[in-house]
Amino acid sequence: MPEERVLSPDINFIRDLKKVGGETVKKCYQCATCAVVCPMSPDERPFPRKEMIMAQLGQKESLLADPDIWYCHNCNDCSKYCPRGARPGDVLSALRAKFINENAIPSFMAKIVRNPILALAIPFVILFLVLAAEGHLHIPEGKIVYSHFFSIHTIENLFGALVALAGLSYIISLVRFWGKLKSLNGTDYKMKFGDAFVETIVEFLKHTKFTKCEANADRKNGHMLVFYGFVGLFITTCWITFYYYVMKIHSPISLADPMKWWANLSALSLLVGILIIIGNHMKDKGINTKTSSFDWTFIIMILLLAITGLLTELIRLAGIRQLAYPMYFVHLMFVFYTIVYFPYSKLAHMGYRTLAITYYKMVGKDVM
Repeated sequence: MPEERVLSPDINFIRDLKKVGGETVKKCYQCATCAVVCPMSPDERPFPRKEMIMAQLGQKESLLADPDIWYCHNCNDCSKYCPRGARPGDVLSALRAKFINENAIPSFMAKIVRNPILALAIPFVILFLVLAAEGHLHIPEGKIVYSHFFSIHTIENLFGALVALAGLSYIISLVRFWGKLKSLNGTDYKMKFGDAFVETIVEFLKHTKFTKCEANADRKNGHMLVFYGFVGLFITTCWITFYYYVMKIHSPISLADPMKWWANLSALSLLVGILIIIGNHMKDKGINTKTSSFDWTFIIMILLLAITGLLTELIRLAGIRQLAYPMYFVHLMFVFYTIVYFPYSKLAHMGYRTLAITYYKMVGKDVM
């Protein structure tokens, strides 16, 4: 006789899912069109049909251990062809946002990030108190040098400690997710973790899987520019650290310096990329879809990060002291938001998606 299983729907999970963008989940009537048209869906474990079923039934634990919600690249081919307007792409996007909230350590940080006013108020208060403690609650006289406002050591110690804590919590969350993935398949692996991980990273660098999308294929350019903008700015940070501690070169650094060119190109890549993403979201492509507040908050924050960063430099070059230092302060707030809230924002998907694709490669179910 078949094994009986009693399902216990989590009604609160369904309600929360609707609040973060999955309000159309109940429209699905299981025709399986979404699983058929999805270019990313593996033959042995097609999605998003089963995710729609589990979401309708409130199967929270099963969904939070499901790698397919991360294997999905939000192409929205499923939403384009859905005959009921159930928007499976939006539901899976909502599931990813819900997963980030549920898997966050500590959990209250995810709640803070969902409230953008509170999320920005925290770095404002912290930075203000730091300035007050150092006696810098005024506009410095003379040449504009941002290290006269916030010293290099202050920025390093403050952000270093906060990033270390955020990074530790993120690693714990990823390890916990990886444990759930391993429990799905036991030890029957076709590929070693290291080989699968390297192959996944190479795909990320090329954004290979984005080319499989039909309805939303033009997302690739914007995502690549944003991704490489962040990579470039990370390299810039390492480069500046080398200048400061090894070569004893202090700011402000000449515009003719190659590091400055690299930094500005990276910032422009980030700005242009996020503008392309915004244009893509606002463009009518004949797809029944809606961007969630979780996604929009992240997009706007990255846009403001790029704009305030470029303005910080331009205003300094213009020599407007009364605007330069406040703009630098505001820019640091968005830097704080981006790197300290990393495990709780849209950026967290990079780690979870990397592990999901790595897992699929290991078990031989990756769609090449």
